[in-house]
Amino acid sequence: MSELIHYKDVEIHQADQVVLHDVNLSVENGEMIYLLGKVGSGKSSLMKTLYGALPIVSGEATVLGYDMTRIRRRQLPYLRRRLGIIFQDYKLLTDRSVEENLLFVLRATGWKDKTLMRNHVQEVLQQVGMETKAYKRPYELSGGEQQRVVIARALLNSPEIILADEPTGNLDFETGRGIMDLLYSISRAGITVLMSTHNLNWPEQYPGRHWLFEAGAIREETKE
Repeated sequence: MSELIHYKDVEIHQADQVVLHDVNLSVENGEMIYLLGKVGSGKSSLMKTLYGALPIVSGEATVLGYDMTRIRRRQLPYLRRRLGIIFQDYKLLTDRSVEENLLFVLRATGWKDKTLMRNHVQEVLQQVGMETKAYKRPYELSGGEQQRVVIARALLNSPEIILADEPTGNLDFETGRGIMDLLYSISRAGITVLMSTHNLNWPEQYPGRHWLFEAGAIREETKE
């Protein structure tokens, strides 16, 4: 296994406020990691540092070989192509179909061949069980279906890490469980998944590491 994320003595700020201090993390490929804690405890702030949306103030921090304390703006797109990001509010383009949403991402990340692009979109939609809904607009889909499309979008460029911010937060339990089945199978296939959640059922049902965010710090909870 190889180390994908390494943080040592990291301090994270939002504006002028210290959100997290003394952050020490090591993440390897194929891990399932839960970020647990109250709203405002720093879960989203940590995730933002992983894709360069929030700077690292001090300490050592590398993500997929990039030094996050020195990363340049022009390097961020190359880092982000190796990450899959799943937002709670989907962020799908409502004026175009599911297929066009995914083709838009491929075009933005340098894909050119239209046949290869459409074949690849169909492959990732099949992977998430949405291959028959490619022609639909997001507003024609249920919340669970939209989240599956978001996961498909995250998988488009074969990411090494998926960052999922409350991916089941707006879903009922059964729909959420379907999303968890999918994310867990992705981690078992070798892609690291970091997921923030308030639903403590998921860490119990789908084994993984537990990072607890409390009082400006992160501690790992050991589970048998």
